[in-house]
Amino acid sequence: MSKNVVIVGGGAAGILAALGASKAGHKVTILEKNEKLGKKIYITGKGRCNVTNASSMEEVRNHVISNPKFMYSSFDQFTNEDLMKLIEEEGIPLKTERGNRVFPVSDKSSDILKALSSALKKNKVKVELHTTVKKLLLESVNDEMICTGVEAADGKAYKADVVILATGGLSYPSTGSTGDGFKFSQAGGHKITALRPALVPLETKEEWVPSLQGLSLRNVEVEFKQGKKKLYSDFGEMLFTHFGVTGPVILSGSSFIGKALEKPEKGEVKLKINLKPALSDEQLDARILRDFEENKNKQFGNSLGGLLPAKMIPVIVDLVGIDKTKKVCEVSKAERRRLVELLHNLTMTITKPREFKEAIITQGGVSVKQINPTTMDSKLVKGLKFAGEMIDVDAHTGGYNLQIAWSTGWAAGRTIEG
Repeated sequence: MSKNVVIVGGGAAGILAALGASKAGHKVTILEKNEKLGKKIYITGKGRCNVTNASSMEEVRNHVISNPKFMYSSFDQFTNEDLMKLIEEEGIPLKTERGNRVFPVSDKSSDILKALSSALKKNKVKVELHTTVKKLLLESVNDEMICTGVEAADGKAYKADVVILATGGLSYPSTGSTGDGFKFSQAGGHKITALRPALVPLETKEEWVPSLQGLSLRNVEVEFKQGKKKLYSDFGEMLFTHFGVTGPVILSGSSFIGKALEKPEKGEVKLKINLKPALSDEQLDARILRDFEENKNKQFGNSLGGLLPAKMIPVIVDLVGIDKTKKVCEVSKAERRRLVELLHNLTMTITKPREFKEAIITQGGVSVKQINPTTMDSKLVKGLKFAGEMIDVDAHTGGYNLQIAWSTGWAAGRTIEG
């Protein structure tokens, strides 16, 4: 029997929920407050749209940070290969790049939206744009809470047998992710876990950091610690900014330090950068000695050009505490040891993450304990389902978060019983 399904939110999760439900024979309406579907999809991957990650689904699961076990069933129901097949069947070829990141061959996120919009049309999904939902329509029948539809801001009621909330989190509020779904969920008695910006740049305390603004470092090793506790480590690229640090390894690390930053009594959160991870202390010392030999008449401040980017040299010279006018032939073994230690442990203090408007995703959301992981059904309200970023699940950068949206959306739509 065909059900009347209303989906609140026309992003990645909402679109896949609509396709899942319509392919199962249900009558589907998407209510989207923006002027077009998928506004956040347009800006992902710097406008190129990193649609998913082509690693094995086990590997994809390993990149889920919060509540990975919750994702087992929906990842099995709709895999990265299913997503790629769906896009390519709509005439948009895909390519796989470094780190198994998948992009459209055209490098245009608009092509992904074209494919998804085409699929929605084929499956007769009704889309109502410029439609802001104000509240869920909830009734109590025989001590059971039931969702019977939603009410829009203009007062219009949309009756439904099933409502799927796919309103996104709080990141990039300009795309419409303003936390509405969390309010609706709380009205139905759901617990919202602590909401934090994640995959987000980080602010630092040290005064020397802004002087490195614009400097990009490759092949560095980073480690975040609070006291003696190691929070996260990674290897790759990063970038200095006027407020602190960003770039792939920093964004990934940001998802692991949010809770620690909220507990200052346990100590400051430190970021340690190993600028020369391929070299041991002894090897780096030998390398420095070699450079000194070649520049023996130079002053120390002018001798590090072969070792460091030009922008970083004044900072390192200042931090290491060796007189910059000292001839390199006069630099002592102890001073060299200090330089080696600094290059392997350039340390700064993280003060806070940047705001939600700069975050790629939201960490936290509707508690997974109150959602059926196979169907995305609410365990508290009959006829209500959840999908996408508003659920308390998040992952590393690299296409994994979009796969969470695709998979949870599909599971929510496809498991509606007739």
